[in-house]
Order: sequence, then C-alpha cells, then structure tokens
Amino acid sequence: MTNLPQEAPPARQTTAQAMPRVQALSVDDLRDCLMRGLSDFARAPLYGLFFGGVFAAAGIAIVLGLTAWDMPWMIYPFAIGFPLLGPFAAAGLYEVSRRLEVGRPLDRAQVLSVVWAQRRREISWMAFVMLFVFWMWMYQVRLLIALFLGRMSFSTLEKFATVVFTTEQGWIFLAVGHVVGAALSLVLFSITVVSIPLLMEREIDFVTAMITSVKAVLASPVPMLGWGIFVTVAMLVACAPFFLGLLIVLPVLGHATWHIYRRAVPVPA
Repeated sequence: MTNLPQEAPPARQTTAQAMPRVQALSVDDLRDCLMRGLSDFARAPLYGLFFGGVFAAAGIAIVLGLTAWDMPWMIYPFAIGFPLLGPFAAAGLYEVSRRLEVGRPLDRAQVLSVVWAQRRREISWMAFVMLFVFWMWMYQVRLLIALFLGRMSFSTLEKFATVVFTTEQGWIFLAVGHVVGAALSLVLFSITVVSIPLLMEREIDFVTAMITSVKAVLASPVPMLGWGIFVTVAMLVACAPFFLGLLIVLPVLGHATWHIYRRAVPVPA
C-alpha cells in the first residue's frame, strides 16, 4: 500500500509524572466497556471486520502451513496460544475507537497510516515482547511433548488427540501444559491489557507502559482477572470455527479494551 495520506499519530500526551496514574475498576465498569466495544463495532463494522479478518487469515495460513509441513499435532497448542497476540492485532481498532470518541472522521487511509506509523515507536518493542512470550509458549509445548510423549507416535492431529486424551502420559501433558500456559497468559495479560493503547496515545517508553499495565491489574485484581478469563474463553471459542469467529470477537474485544484503558489510566490534567 503506497501514497497513504500522512497524518500525525494520535494526539501525544506528555506529562511530568514519572508513571501514569491508574485507578481501580469494578465489574460494572468492565461490563460497560464491553457494551461500548459492541457499540463501536456497530458504528464502524467494516474496520472491525477488516482487522479481525487479517488476524483470522494469519491463523488460517499458519494452520495450513503446519499441515503442509507434516506438523498437524502442533495445531492444538498453536490455536491455544494464538490469542496471546490479540492485543497487538487490535492496534488498529484502538485508533478507530479513539476517533469515534473524539468525533474525528473515520478515514481508511489515515487510520492505516497511524497504525503503520507505530513501527517506529515504542509499540514495536511491545510486539517483540509479545512474540517472545508466544515463542516461549510454543517452545514449552515442544519441551513437554518430548518429556511426556516422546516415545509415542502421532503423525496426524487425530492420533495426537487420541494420545493426549486417552493415555496417562497425555493427561499429565495436558495438566502441566495448561498450568504453564496459564502462567504465561497471566504474565502477558498483565503487561499488555492497557500498555498498547497507552503507547499509541502517549510518548512513554514500553517498560513504563508495561509497569502501568501491571499496576492497573493490581488495582483491580478480581475484575481484571475475570476480564482476562473472559477474553481468553471468547478468543478460544472464536478460533474454533477455523478462526472465523475472530471476525466479530476480536473487534468487539479490541474496542472494549480501549475503553478499559480510558477508565483505568485517566488522562493527566
């Protein structure tokens, strides 16, 4: 895509504060943010379908690649870990919600140019962090397979499922794998739940953004962890029909995350 009209990134806010202030959220706040996310998707459905479609297409392509490379047994752990990258994929949706919030026009080229501009900003480091965690997720799956299922043969996804769900070694693999995966998911959720929209809007470094995100989770541990579980389940369900559910689920959750950020990290005076 070339010759996109250049627009300055979202209004960058700077503050003398060393760390952005966070405030606690309630379950009602999160419910309201989810409703606002649904509203934003309804107001700009084509943008949601586009960004959700790009993410879904990436998932489909990787699954087809794993099949072509005779690694179908990696599809299940990949599908479980793939939603970990959702917050970064929703960057364009944050810009859409920002424009709807301040009453700015939704110009396709300008929205994409703002997203493209993030490659030179701190958000690119967050992308590296998220990909590193995802790589750790896939690596620990390979390690656990070698430890618990190394002597078993599973050349197809069906054989892998049979081994995992019908043998003692498979049950141990599932138990340990899901515990480790839950820990990685909790870490990633804590450092990204508000950090990416924060980096898109303000000129701060990515480490400060991650710390702010963790502080936002600690300020409202029960509601935030509940939100994290809800997002995880929703994304897994969306991935089930060959990732097509992401066309709706990803944009709604992405828009909702923008509104959570707005409430959790108040704009400085």
